[in-house]
Amino acid sequence: MVSLDPYDLALLAALQADGRSTHQQLAERVHLSPSQVGRRLARLEADGVITGYRVALAPAKLGLGVLVFVSVKLAHHGDAIIERFREDILLLEEVQECYSVAGEADYLLRVVVADLPTLAEFTMKKLMRVTGVESVRSNIVLTALKQDGPLPLSQLR
Repeated sequence: MVSLDPYDLALLAALQADGRSTHQQLAERVHLSPSQVGRRLARLEADGVITGYRVALAPAKLGLGVLVFVSVKLAHHGDAIIERFREDILLLEEVQECYSVAGEADYLLRVVVADLPTLAEFTMKKLMRVTGVESVRSNIVLTALKQDGPLPLSQLR
């Protein structure tokens, strides 16, 4: 774990609120000079605290209106099957996130598709054909109450 002071935490909170902020804007928010902000950001990037910058797109505005959480159970758990599953999942652009989990399922996937027929096609023609998949269980999101929330930095103080 990296040691963070209150200025680092304030800087990270400001970036989570608006990742497009300039060094000058960040400096005003956290009460540092723009050059100090630049040095701190460089250190936080070098330490791996800041892992990158990206644009968040609105899936529904792009015609990708169905968000699904899919639980996947594998038929077997050998190293070769698990590695092949990983390789195959990385190739599926509909899969936004994939986690190995404890519980009834082996993996939890966050999947985005255009509509229910596309979900059916993805499930039957792509996901069920991934090496090692025994069964899938889908939970279709009706309403997102909270998503992409900022990390709880207040717990680090």
